[in-house]
This record gives sequence, C-alpha cells and structure tokens, in this order.
Amino acid sequence: MLDIVKRFFSKVTEDDSKVIQQQRTHDTHVATCALLVEMARIDETFTQAEMDTILSILKEKYGLSREHADALIAEADKALDESVDLWQFARRINENYSNEEKIDIIETLWRVVYVDGKMDKYEHYLMNKLATLLRLSHEQLIDAKLKVLHSSKNK
Repeated sequence: MLDIVKRFFSKVTEDDSKVIQQQRTHDTHVATCALLVEMARIDETFTQAEMDTILSILKEKYGLSREHADALIAEADKALDESVDLWQFARRINENYSNEEKIDIIETLWRVVYVDGKMDKYEHYLMNKLATLLRLSHEQLIDAKLKVLHSSKNK
C-alpha cells in the first residue's frame, strides 16, 4: 500500500515538474523573442523584412508553425509593452541558457540588425547593452557579428 502512495506522489511530482519545465521553456522563448522584437523596432522602423527574419528564426530555432510564431511575437510584444527594461528578459535567458545558447541568441540578433544591410546607432547601442545583460564579452559579441556578416556574404 505504501508503494502505491509513493508512486502516486512521485507521478504527480513528475507531471508537475514537466509542466513547470514547459512553462519555463515557453517563458524563455518569449524572452528571446522579446529581444528580437526590440531589436527590430529600436530604430522606430519595424520593417516587413525584419518581421520575416524574426518569423524565420522562430520557425528554424523552435520548430514553430507560422501561427505559433505569430502568437509568440504577439506575446513578446505585449511583454515588452508591460516591461520597464530588458533586464527581466535577459535574466530569464541567463537562468535557462548556456553561454553557447546565449551566443546563438546574439547571432540571431545580429541577423535582425543586418536585414537592411546596415547598423544604426540605436542598434549598435542595444547590441552592446544586450551583450552585457547576457554576460557575454565584447569579443564574443564581435565574433558573433563577424560570423553573421560572413555567412550573409556567402549567400
């Protein structure tokens, strides 16, 4: 009888843990998407090319359908509107992603920056700020930039 009770509670705990992990993953995806959206709109011009790039990144990185990617962008946009700064998003990413995964995020942010082929002063400022918030070095930031620029030239 005791074994049955133990199995019941361990199953509940496993299920709860799974739900908590799924919520944590979702929240981290929202945080990452929020950074992408903020980068796209930092210069006060959120172009269709930037939106298409973000949608492509979400589909490629997270395997989302167009509908789910649109929903994630809407949720990230709402979270940005309700936030006072980007620290909360960076904190979520820092808590859940490895250094390599954070570098990958910086690379995707560079892809958004260079959709139009140039970087303006606001994008430059935000990239440096995000690298700091994500606890990445200037060297890692520049290496990611060069990787994105190099891969875009080879396309």
